[in-house]
Amino acid sequence: MRKAFRILSSALIIISLFTSCSKDNDPVDDNLFVGTYNGTVSYSNSEDSTEISTDDGRVTLVKVGDSYNFDFSDGIPSLNGIKMEKNENLFISSDGAIKIDEGTLLIAYSKDGETWGANCDR
Repeated sequence: MRKAFRILSSALIIISLFTSCSKDNDPVDDNLFVGTYNGTVSYSNSEDSTEISTDDGRVTLVKVGDSYNFDFSDGIPSLNGIKMEKNENLFISSDGAIKIDEGTLLIAYSKDGETWGANCDR
């Protein structure tokens, strides 16, 4: 049941990423997106059966050079080294998707048995 819920919530986040794309600002060129976003965050690790989820979490976005680090609350490991392409506020790879704009951060990302999720606003 948890796996079905996780798949469904990831699908909903990805759908909302595609439907709410905005080209107003470029995260590569400015620091407008750096800061703290509050909302729902989640994490799971299939190797050690860790599952963390809260509706009252936060993600602090830090820009380091041309990469972003996403520092989560509630003991969730950071997601580091995400590189956004110029003129894109939507990062899509085989591992998942991340969307950043002035007021919203959406994450649905999986790598090496770990899954991060976020639906946060400023």
